[in-house]
Amino acid sequence: MVALRVEQLKQLKDIFARFDMDSDGSLTVLELAALLRSLGLKPSGDQIHALLAKMDSNGNGAVEFDELANTILPTMKDEILVNQEQLMEVFRLFDRDGNGYITAAELAGCMAKMGHPLTYKELTDMIKEADADGDGVISFNEFSSVMAKSALEFLGISLSSS
Repeated sequence: MVALRVEQLKQLKDIFARFDMDSDGSLTVLELAALLRSLGLKPSGDQIHALLAKMDSNGNGAVEFDELANTILPTMKDEILVNQEQLMEVFRLFDRDGNGYITAAELAGCMAKMGHPLTYKELTDMIKEADADGDGVISFNEFSSVMAKSALEFLGISLSSS
């Protein structure tokens, strides 16, 4: 049981880090909304604001990791983490050679197989947008960040990367 809690805490910390878009150690209401939706939860705007108010024990208007963990871990079930596993499965579909990175060639090949062939410009733009560390490939964390950003944009929230 303790090992399960340690693993859940680690997974929750990884999830938290992916949705902390500005890496300031806290989640805004928008980042919290994206995180909850990635876990398969669909709270309304009012519910998100009420949850933020309940979780925000230090009253700074944001949720730090310990506040999130204290709220979620007592009721966290394995199913909540399924969406992260599903995201990893999607990542593995693109990571054809299984080395933990998506190359430009892998991305182009998968997009073409899905009926969405990319021009060279589209391909380089996609890699450039996702490749946060500039190593020329997309790691799982970079992939997750792009998916989180896409979820926010789907909700009508645009994040400027400049």
